[in-house]
Amino acid sequence: MNKISVLVLMVVLMGFSGKALAQNDKTRTTVTDVVGSSSKTSSYLKKLQTDSLSNWKLSGAVGLNSAFTMLHNWAAGGNNSALFVGAGNIRLIYQKDKFAWETFFDTELGYTYIDKATYAWRKSNDKINFTSKAGYDIGNNFYATLLGSFRSQYAKGYDYPNDNTQNYISNWLSPSYTDISVGIDWKPNDIYSVYLSPAAGRITTALDTALRAKYGVDKDKSVKTEFGAMLKGALNYQWDKLKVVSGLTLFTPYSKTFGNVDVDWDLAVSYQLLGALNVSLGTSLKYYDAVRFDNGDGKVMQRLQFKTLLGLGIGYTF
Repeated sequence: MNKISVLVLMVVLMGFSGKALAQNDKTRTTVTDVVGSSSKTSSYLKKLQTDSLSNWKLSGAVGLNSAFTMLHNWAAGGNNSALFVGAGNIRLIYQKDKFAWETFFDTELGYTYIDKATYAWRKSNDKINFTSKAGYDIGNNFYATLLGSFRSQYAKGYDYPNDNTQNYISNWLSPSYTDISVGIDWKPNDIYSVYLSPAAGRITTALDTALRAKYGVDKDKSVKTEFGAMLKGALNYQWDKLKVVSGLTLFTPYSKTFGNVDVDWDLAVSYQLLGALNVSLGTSLKYYDAVRFDNGDGKVMQRLQFKTLLGLGIGYTF
């Protein structure tokens, strides 16, 4: 084979190779067009992730407050003391199309130490408040809603009429209040809502037999059930580093005591300043028709319960 023939053969082979490569490139391009380029696929997945996360909203405030009193040769008298309170309220919302689900958790636990007291460590704060509701938008910001809530405390609680006496008054699930209801929830925005239920069930528990009479539960039972009407309001407002959370629950049973309203109202205000430093104000007001207090004169009756806490400590608002 002469040089000219070899050159012609090489040109022909290169032509076939180029054509084959072109066909392979065309094939790869076609597959890419069907599946999508890597950049397009990445953008699409990011959009799906963003859309999914945008349906969720999480907010809240957590903190730890403390206070100390130290005395030395103090003529006016008194005791060294310390107060520690941990608190938090968290709100989680999921909303997509006409479905909305909201969960709220409010809790606190605190103890006081009083030097030289007979009962030095005393519980000062104890609260568990959990609410969850799911609703379907029926128009004009009204939601057909199923609501469940639970309220109790973590540990044993005592009353101290004097330094040498403590009276046992509460414990885990003694009492607790569980509400399950169906109603209409009006939510014009994310700040506040009003819920009304003509079909509300309440389960009151007192597991400890020593506390059943105090909370209106029969002595031979640990649970009392009631059916009635409920009105519930909620406020969750945040502006810059200021956060205000409040909840009100009113319940009256369909029984001979109808019209006697149980009241639960909580308010928590917190402001974050200087980084992690947090100022907080918390109040709770309660009135339960079945809860009785001894006046000390042999008479037992209902009373309005109120608690407030002003604290300065470390905290975080989000």
